Amino acid sequence: MSVSRFLPFLLVAVLAGGAFAQAPAPTPLPDKPEVAPPPTPEAPVPVGAKAWILMDHVSGQVLAGEKIDEPLNPASITKVMTSYVVAAEVAAGRASLDDMVKISENAWRQGGAGTDGSYSALEVNTEVKLDDVLHGLVIQSGNDAAIALAEHLAGTEAAFVDMMNAYASKLGMTGSNFENAHGLTAEGHLMTARDIATLSRALINHFPEHYALYKIKEFTYNGIQQYNRNGLLWKDDSVDGLKTGHTSAAGYCLAASAKRGDQRLVSVVLGIDTNSRNEGFRLREQGNLALLNWGFRHFETHSVYGAGDQVAEHPIWRGAADVVSLGVTEALLVTVPRGRYGDLKPSMDVPRQLTAPVAKGQAIGTLRLSLDGKVVAERPLVALAEVAEGGFFKRMSDDFWLWWESE
Repeated sequence: MSVSRFLPFLLVAVLAGGAFAQAPAPTPLPDKPEVAPPPTPEAPVPVGAKAWILMDHVSGQVLAGEKIDEPLNPASITKVMTSYVVAAEVAAGRASLDDMVKISENAWRQGGAGTDGSYSALEVNTEVKLDDVLHGLVIQSGNDAAIALAEHLAGTEAAFVDMMNAYASKLGMTGSNFENAHGLTAEGHLMTARDIATLSRALINHFPEHYALYKIKEFTYNGIQQYNRNGLLWKDDSVDGLKTGHTSAAGYCLAASAKRGDQRLVSVVLGIDTNSRNEGFRLREQGNLALLNWGFRHFETHSVYGAGDQVAEHPIWRGAADVVSLGVTEALLVTVPRGRYGDLKPSMDVPRQLTAPVAKGQAIGTLRLSLDGKVVAERPLVALAEVAEGGFFKRMSDDFWLWWESE
């Protein structure tokens, strides 16, 4: 019998309500339990490093580190400062990428092929386009390129070093001092891990087009092809800088930066001491990559307040207005362990009584954000608008109430 012949009987049975039993209603699933974020594991300590740091690029928060403020020999990581100065001078119009840079005998002798350091194959007494010399500095880590650029921008390397130290001071690099433009060992030539991370953030933020040089894997000049010494460029596509360094005094060093999605981190590993070149390369790369992976896995950055956003209102006495709006002058960003943003505790330190006049931008107090009792971000609270003195009767009235409250 065909299926079509059964249809009338099926319809009758269904309408009658007794031919077929209804399927039982499904049992509702229990609500998904809320699971608290697991504790953040300890950061992976780079093997053999004298100092190291992991910093969030956007917020500038230190996520982990050891001896981050100990001044150490930075070797060729120095060239990040050299390239920052060059980029700043080009941006200011005091130099051009099209400038022709004279390769002096000093640059050739002190930083060329006759030395033990890295070089860019620049021929003595020739003129080379500044952009090519800059490529040699960043990609090939050329000591000759560093000296040639210093002499071109400042006349002498010593004068350029003064510029390096001045720029470092403006960036808040309080633990660093430069004695040359290339990073070969010199007494008093020192940088801290924190300062290197701070400089790296500044370079990426201030001169992104210049920073793009740091991800180029190889550069050929004068018939000589040389490769970027940052091996992480080949091992992780999210890594796009920064700089390696090695001397017998400094050990093996590496500053690295990577971007995954909207998040960027900066890591620095300094002072790995080993007689094996291959082991030195391996340890500095493994140390940085482990830190970057740990940071991306366990931390997230949030924007809490934008520049000029109102954080609170504070009563004001003797003023044309009764309250003044308080806020932050710069965006407040905070980096916290993943899933812990809702656990942040805000607090404000403001005067109990505030009297007019108050100028726009005047510092009134301090805003703090804490997690588990530890302050993770702190910013000045400022007046977002001017509050002038009130009229005579307003001042008299407020003076009376201020007296009354003081009794």
